[in-house]
Amino acid sequence: MKILVFNCGSSSIKYQLFEMPQGEVLAKGIVERIGEEQGEATQKAGGEEIVLETTIPDHKAGLAIIGKMITDEDKGPLDSISEIQACGHRVVHGGEAFTDSMVIDDELEKVIEEYFDLAPLHNPPNLAGIQEAKKLMGGKIPQIACFDTSFHQTIPETAFLYGLPYEMYSKLKVRRYGFHGTSHRYVADRASELLGEKEGADLITCHLGNGCSITAVKKGKSVDTSMGLTPLEGVVMGTRTGDMDPAIIFFLKRKGYSIEEIDKICNKQSGLLGISGISNDVRDLEEKAAAGEKQAQLALDIFAYRIRKYIGTYLAVLNGADAVVFTGGIGENASIMRKRIISGLENLGIILDTKKNKEMIGEEGTISTDDTSIKVMVIPTDEEKIIASDTYNLVQ
Repeated sequence: MKILVFNCGSSSIKYQLFEMPQGEVLAKGIVERIGEEQGEATQKAGGEEIVLETTIPDHKAGLAIIGKMITDEDKGPLDSISEIQACGHRVVHGGEAFTDSMVIDDELEKVIEEYFDLAPLHNPPNLAGIQEAKKLMGGKIPQIACFDTSFHQTIPETAFLYGLPYEMYSKLKVRRYGFHGTSHRYVADRASELLGEKEGADLITCHLGNGCSITAVKKGKSVDTSMGLTPLEGVVMGTRTGDMDPAIIFFLKRKGYSIEEIDKICNKQSGLLGISGISNDVRDLEEKAAAGEKQAQLALDIFAYRIRKYIGTYLAVLNGADAVVFTGGIGENASIMRKRIISGLENLGIILDTKKNKEMIGEEGTISTDDTSIKVMVIPTDEEKIIASDTYNLVQ
């Protein structure tokens, strides 16, 4: 069964074409800079690459380009779009409505729209991708939604409720939802498999990219996670503040900042970028820190400290763990940052093997010493594979 998986962002569409149930990737690509003067689309399939530079005004145009690249006469993996038998879609926010992936119908689309307020940067393009994919496919094949929040629906009330009046939850559903659930689910399943824990391992999974989240996993199930009502809460990230005193918002408001300005500051101008004043990219900051830039070093130290703090917290929540798992762009590739994070946790039974850590770049494996009581693992995430698998199982 050929399944096309979409991950639609506000200005980009990532996609992969799978042959299921084998899990073989027939093509993968990305459409970028949607809505800008000059857009770009790239696709790799069967050793061939397509690169297009053109204006891409909206997601409809982006989906049309994907359809053309997949069926390209010389470099496309398919002769016709009709060979695709199902589509899977990443949807960031499903609130409490969904605990599993679901077949998309009109009612489900309405629920996705209801959560626009909680995920204004993500749910609108997610829904746009779903609607345009239905048109591209002629509305004849199943469309499946896989929700980032669904993996975290096993978190208990004691962990997901805030210390607000209970009616804020009962009436407005203000609570911790958590994100990156598809990634945390993939690496938790894979780590449990590697550790030989058939019922699921006890893990602390660290998804570290421009957006970062840490999850406490008990026997394969999420029991707490760092992101909250929105993806702003948690550790310091590329441009997001992470945890902070909420009274800071009131303070800034009294100092003349508008709510819109504060929102922009907290989400797009803070984190590594805000602290360093240089970049939101760890690679840039490592280079600047090595050259003696103190603000770059400070940003890196704060980033590592906040993550280490969450690891310690979740060790208490889980009463120990089988492993700490790193994934995401930083988690998979930044060996110096992994060392910086784990440093100081030796007394808790987490001991890094310096040589293994340095060599483990973008690959799967264990980077702790053989005698450590809590393993440290690197597992490259594969969210698209999870979505393809869920889509295949639901269609079957």
